[in-house]
Amino acid sequence: MNIIEQMEQENMRHDIPDFRAGDTVKVHIRIIEGNKERTQLFQGVVIRRRKGIMGASVTVRKISHGVGVEKTFPLCSPRVDKIELVSEGRVRRSRLYYLRNLRGKAARIREKGIN
Repeated sequence: MNIIEQMEQENMRHDIPDFRAGDTVKVHIRIIEGNKERTQLFQGVVIRRRKGIMGASVTVRKISHGVGVEKTFPLCSPRVDKIELVSEGRVRRSRLYYLRNLRGKAARIREKGIN
């Protein structure tokens, strides 16, 4: 193992749950405003997950006041406090960009069940 891979392994986070595109997650983000720090919650559907060691990121989409909002979070960032898995979705793709064009009930994702 070279030096870069060794440093990536040391700085890697191990508290990230196993999730994939289509799952609903809650991302707790630490936000600093002036000299105060608070945690903000961003809950939405994972439309993209980029794999990697230190370059891993996840794009989460939610609807806020009728407007679609997407945020991309680096998974190994110290700003990301924690990620909680809310529900698992049943999708057949790894990139759910088609959700950008859907509205209302058409944008629903089936929940992963027994059958």
